[in-house]
Amino acid sequence: MQNEHPVLGILGGLGPMSTVYFYQMLTEHTPAQCDQDHLDIVISSRASTPDRTAYILGESEDDPFAQMERDAEMLVKYGATILAIPCNTAHYFYDRLARSLPVPILNMVRLTVQHAKAQGCTRLGILATSGTVGSCTYQRMCRAEGIDFAIPSLPRQTQLMNIIYDQIKKGQRADMKIFMEIAAELRAAGCEKAVLGCTELSLIKRDEGLDSFFIDSTEVLAEETLLACGKTPIGF
Repeated sequence: MQNEHPVLGILGGLGPMSTVYFYQMLTEHTPAQCDQDHLDIVISSRASTPDRTAYILGESEDDPFAQMERDAEMLVKYGATILAIPCNTAHYFYDRLARSLPVPILNMVRLTVQHAKAQGCTRLGILATSGTVGSCTYQRMCRAEGIDFAIPSLPRQTQLMNIIYDQIKKGQRADMKIFMEIAAELRAAGCEKAVLGCTELSLIKRDEGLDSFFIDSTEVLAEETLLACGKTPIGF
């Protein structure tokens, strides 16, 4: 007999700690009195998936899409009826992946930009990997939603990549002095909000605490995932 409940598939491992945090967030924000009140979830955490930014920037010929597609198909075969990808950079491949699968995929980037717009933001700062920035993933979505945007200067973007790859991905705390200087540049550029458009940056909000200037894309995805699966989120 087919499961009547939605089954969430998480295409993860991009990176692993972000997948852990996303799963934890889903669990903590579900109104539940018992185990059975939580979502049915299947998770793929393929940490060996080739680096998305390196491929997008032409620094590697190792295309991550084939592995992502195989893992997504595996999740569907296992029973997933809707997918979420807690990795902004991986959304470079969103359209190709969505066309190849028989189930819907939540679009983290679209949902986050729509969330910013709903909060009245007219100019959004984009804090993301150089792959996400270089592929204009957030910029295109901002244009589609009719809001302006700004990205860090090249020196600041280099510093941000250092925070993502040389600090957070290595299990270290972020250099908050540098991070806040990057954010200050976006504030000075007229941004009313800035998106934490890399799931590693979401861990800064978790570990360091950030003010309402920052919109956490992982939080947005978690809230929208719960709604898509028929749950009323709590605690956001």
